[in-house]
Amino acid sequence: MSLRAFRCGCNVIAYEKDNRKYGMVCAWATMVDYDHIGMLIGSQSVTGRNLKIGDIVGVSALAEGQTDISLKLGETHSDECDKFEGIETINMNGSIVIKDAKVEMLCEVRKVEKLTGSDDVFVVMQVLSSRHNKRKEFLSLEKVYPED
Repeated sequence: MSLRAFRCGCNVIAYEKDNRKYGMVCAWATMVDYDHIGMLIGSQSVTGRNLKIGDIVGVSALAEGQTDISLKLGETHSDECDKFEGIETINMNGSIVIKDAKVEMLCEVRKVEKLTGSDDVFVVMQVLSSRHNKRKEFLSLEKVYPED
C-alpha cells in the first residue's frame, strides 16, 4: 500500500457546486480501505450538508507551514464568503485541493451516513487519484493550537 493519506490534524475537504465553493477543515479523517477514506463532519458544516453521493471533491492533508490556511478555512461557513480567496488551489472536475499540501486527493463521495444519536455525518470517499509530497511533513493540530 503506497497511499499514506492522513495524520489526525488539518485535513481539508473542498469542492465547487452550483457556482459556490465549499470547504472546511476536518481533524477526524482516516483511511478505511486501501483506496477509501472517511471523514466525520459536524452538523453545523455547510460544506457537509451540501455533500451528495457521487460528488467529486478534493481532500488535502495540509503540510507544515500551512497553518494560516487551516485557520482561515475554519473561521466562517462557506455560504458566508469565498473562503478560498488568497489561497492557492488546484481545481479539477469540481474538486478543489490546496496547492502544496502534504497529500492532495481527488475523491468521489460514496456514502454519507448520519450517526445514530447525532446530526453529524460520516462521509466515505473513494480516492480516484492522489499526490504525496514526500518533502513535506503533515501539519498537526499541535502546530495550529500550541499549548500555552
